[in-house]
Amino acid sequence: MKTTILGSLSLVFGLLAANLPIFAHHSFAAEFDGNKQITLTGVVTKVDWVNPHAYIYVDVKGEDGAVVNWAIETGAPNVLYRQGWRKDDLKAGDTVTMEAFMAKDGSHTAAARSVKLPDGRKVFAGTPNSTPDQK
Repeated sequence: MKTTILGSLSLVFGLLAANLPIFAHHSFAAEFDGNKQITLTGVVTKVDWVNPHAYIYVDVKGEDGAVVNWAIETGAPNVLYRQGWRKDDLKAGDTVTMEAFMAKDGSHTAAARSVKLPDGRKVFAGTPNSTPDQK
């Protein structure tokens, strides 16, 4: 009986372990270009405080006048909290300025390095390619 239970548990854990790569975290360098920094100023349309990364969606007006919605990836909510962020720091309608690294695929996606909040504070956004004290 003990052998059957142990065998069954081993099988279940083995199947679960085989699926772990599905939940693997992506590398910054795989998705973003650390040499292509961009500064975006726009109006927040949505903020998602979710793991493994929080996202800020911002409408940015281009030089041609067209508005494009950017998806800005930040660090995990816990990282942001430790950097001084609070959930109510950003809300839809706020205007923000962000320093970020562009996505390699050319999409309107970027990894934030820092965000200037509506109250004037500039906060680190948790991008692994930079540290808060870098210029």
